[in-house]
Amino acid sequence: MHAHSHGSNPSRVLRISSLVTLAYIVLLVIAGIRAHSLALLSEAGHNLSDFLALLLSLGAVYLQNRPPSSTKTYGYHRAGVLAALLNAGSLVIVAFLIFYEAFRRLQRPEQVHTGLMMSVAAAGVIINGAIALLLYRTRQDVNIRSALVHEFGDTLSTAAVIVGGWAIMLTGHYWIDSALSFGIGALILWSALGILRETLNILLEGTPRGMSLGSIGDAIRSIDGVKDVHDLHVWSIGSETHALSCHIAIDDLPPSVSERILRDVKQRLLHSFRIDHTTIQFEHVECEVAHGCIIPVGGTEEHHA
Repeated sequence: MHAHSHGSNPSRVLRISSLVTLAYIVLLVIAGIRAHSLALLSEAGHNLSDFLALLLSLGAVYLQNRPPSSTKTYGYHRAGVLAALLNAGSLVIVAFLIFYEAFRRLQRPEQVHTGLMMSVAAAGVIINGAIALLLYRTRQDVNIRSALVHEFGDTLSTAAVIVGGWAIMLTGHYWIDSALSFGIGALILWSALGILRETLNILLEGTPRGMSLGSIGDAIRSIDGVKDVHDLHVWSIGSETHALSCHIAIDDLPPSVSERILRDVKQRLLHSFRIDHTTIQFEHVECEVAHGCIIPVGGTEEHHA
């Protein structure tokens, strides 16, 4: 297992982002109450979920960097995945709360102070855009990427609040504020469902996002000396740590030749698919069941990487 460093220090970026987001939440709540703007208060709820997401992500980064132990042999890579799952679940709840309040306000629109609404939203575009840029540099991990999606959504939704404030100022239709809230809620829900799908796929040990089991099998079969591959399984330990196990059929070869085949397979998997943890079993006899093979007929030799 290897730790990979990409771009800026994730812990430092998350700490800065958390503090800035908390300050902006306070500003949104005060401005939303004074301006009677549900859109601003919706943004406060959105940003509160982001603040909690950033805190969870910060804790997950700490846990992910802890080394493996005798009881946690893969380490704590899935701490980040669990954090992303909790973040996404909280966003779903926030989205439906916004839908409820927006529907209530559509029935009884309230006067909105558009000048304050637009000013705070403009500050939000700058703040959320800056945070999203910081997170973009450390986006490889699904835990960090979940926080990035939140911040990117915030940037778009606060920009929409500016447009909505301008439309209210021109037309005098205060229902636009509630309509904006519906849009913000839909954006939150869409981003949350995407993260839920990815995290559940990892927890259910599905084939990693963007990988094809068929392509991986074909790549292994193309290695010189490989006759066939079966009982192929690929899954994610963490969002960027992938594992593979398989049975590879080869001829009855000297150990030096089989070691060369193993080395070539490992290099192909690492360079083409970023799979760096493999358990490969070589066979020179046919399995009783080629697919889902557990006990081969005859001798085998196992290689663990």
